Amino acid sequence: MRGAERSWILGAALLLSLAVVLEPGVAHAYVGPGAGFAMGSVATVFIGFALALLSLVTWPVRYLLRSFRRRKALRRARVKRMVILGLDGLDPGLCERWMAEGHLPNLAALAQDGSFSRLRTTYPSISPVAWSSFMTGVDPARHNVFDFLNRDTRTYMPQLSSSSVEGPSRTLRVGNWVIPLGGATVRNMRKSKAFWTILGEHRIPCNILRVPLTFPPEKFAGVLLSAMCIPDLRGTQGAFTYYTTDPEQVIQTEETPEGTGGERHLVEVEDDEIHAVLPGPENSLRAEGGTLEIPFKLELDRAKSRVRLRIAGKKFDLGVREYSPWIPLTFRAGLGVKVHGIARFYVTRMDEHVGIYVTPINIDPAKPALPISFPSYYSFYLSKLIGQFATLGLAEDTWALNEGVIDEDAFLQQTLDHHDEREKMFFNALDKSREGVVTCVFDGTDRLQHMFYRYLEDDHPANRGRDVEAYRDVILDMYKRCDEMVGRVRERMREGDHFMVISDHGFGSFRRGVNLNTWLRDQGLLHLKPDADPNADWFRSVDWTRSKAYAFGLGGIYLNQRGREAQGIVEPGAETAELKKQIMDGLGGLHDDAEDEIAINEIFDNVELHPTGPYRDNGPDLIVGYNRGYRASWEGAVGRITGQVITDNEKAWSGDHCIDPRLVPGVLFSTRPITADDPGIMDLAPTILTQFGVDPPDYMTGHVLDVDTSA
Repeated sequence: MRGAERSWILGAALLLSLAVVLEPGVAHAYVGPGAGFAMGSVATVFIGFALALLSLVTWPVRYLLRSFRRRKALRRARVKRMVILGLDGLDPGLCERWMAEGHLPNLAALAQDGSFSRLRTTYPSISPVAWSSFMTGVDPARHNVFDFLNRDTRTYMPQLSSSSVEGPSRTLRVGNWVIPLGGATVRNMRKSKAFWTILGEHRIPCNILRVPLTFPPEKFAGVLLSAMCIPDLRGTQGAFTYYTTDPEQVIQTEETPEGTGGERHLVEVEDDEIHAVLPGPENSLRAEGGTLEIPFKLELDRAKSRVRLRIAGKKFDLGVREYSPWIPLTFRAGLGVKVHGIARFYVTRMDEHVGIYVTPINIDPAKPALPISFPSYYSFYLSKLIGQFATLGLAEDTWALNEGVIDEDAFLQQTLDHHDEREKMFFNALDKSREGVVTCVFDGTDRLQHMFYRYLEDDHPANRGRDVEAYRDVILDMYKRCDEMVGRVRERMREGDHFMVISDHGFGSFRRGVNLNTWLRDQGLLHLKPDADPNADWFRSVDWTRSKAYAFGLGGIYLNQRGREAQGIVEPGAETAELKKQIMDGLGGLHDDAEDEIAINEIFDNVELHPTGPYRDNGPDLIVGYNRGYRASWEGAVGRITGQVITDNEKAWSGDHCIDPRLVPGVLFSTRPITADDPGIMDLAPTILTQFGVDPPDYMTGHVLDVDTSA
């Protein structure tokens, strides 16, 4: 960044600080699940003002030091600009098949002109784990992410593995008002430095878009828009709202390991109008709490199959099965505090009954209630550049499709819309960045394979009673769309550029679910309380005083170890080793008698996979390597104990990658040939640093790959 530009930005920061001091009513923040709102104190504002002033005064010295480091790095650099296109879940087997059939000409040309290989993923092969290794160059024992969820060892309850949002430590009670005396704390639980932070220390610019596990955004010498694990405005990982006049559609919403789901509301039509309220975040400024709401009205025109939506002082005309644009929503908590979000409405039906689906309420990128970008104004800039866009970490509403709230058409349209939003960001960054790193991750490949994989297999259990033809080419079409994008990126490549296409893992079918907790119960290793409901979520029925092991999340088994878990009974040392062996021998090669297939290939000991690392013991004690077609069952992943160990998966979510990592490698395409026998995703960070002349830190467990710079 040029000195004049930096001075202008610091000056703007000072003016903004003054504006907040003079007009405190505009300051607001929302802190996510259960934590409520927090407004910065006057002291916090003045401290921020003083730090901004100090930064301005010391800028010349820091600029000279960083310029020296940058020149030193660039003298050794082998590349001027590196472009990394992440396609989540892009499968090497499908790529090879469709390249051979001529469907992916740009990827085929990239493989021929440069190189293409499988990319070893992480143990376990779960997106937040793999992307964390991509950015840090270390294994899970060093970056502290082993799954979407961690378990709280005190309560055995789930908590996000990626981030923590806590309300202010002190509050002031004034009547029914609860006044926060400080700001919220939003922490990224991922450990270790991302490669772009290290490059930033050498003044090498980076533009990082929607890479998973970047919430909250870290401060570095570049720009970043966060992705996976950004919550919605209600503090969940994605909760839809559905309104229907059909009592049959108002049922209990299930939960998933990712903490998603939604709620349904029964509404009535009076004089061709529906009146309802949209629930938002909890109001923690009020002692009695309560949910903030926005009323809305639907005016039905049945003759034209049209609906007029009136909300927040605006009106929107919608046809049946047609999305509204992103609608700005303002929730008023009182005391001048406002929380801003955006959502889209979709009329699912208008026959004898009416149905209206509302997406999870995304954080408004133009007025973010939580930090979702760095610098903070970057999301505002993007919203003005391309219009409003999805900010939710898991933006494609897979659970709404799983529960039948929306159908395949609605989900597909949502996914393609989000893909288009991201393309605009990506190519804007690419066209404006002449050096450094441009990285963007696209999720559509992953989400469509999760939800449409059954169309690749006519006999998939999820196809029973469902169409098997209409969406047969959806996954192929997304691969072709990404291939076309690869072609457009290559057209923009210049001398000195290096372009890579990567994925975090591959994909496979998810036909049968294995409930490991049921198996542990049958082996006498997990016990229930007397008369307990085994279907209770999150182990509420488990008697921990007699239980030795439990399965949690999508990847592993934990021992109820004394001194670690609050009610642990398994002694460290010999008893732990013996119990591990018992489980590994019992589950390794587990046979599915109904299908005459092996359900589990191997159970991996986390200590052997990750012998060292400060966070190793935060992960599962045993990692499960499921065979193709198998995965943790929906019930087992959330701590339910069912009657059968192995059951059919009949949900729309019919493809997955949370299996034996050896079966689902990712892809690595490169314009500069990369020669390595077994490249892994954690090798990319040290390789990227080396390409820019920066020595990888000693703690990185990834290896520097050999890149042919003559190509």
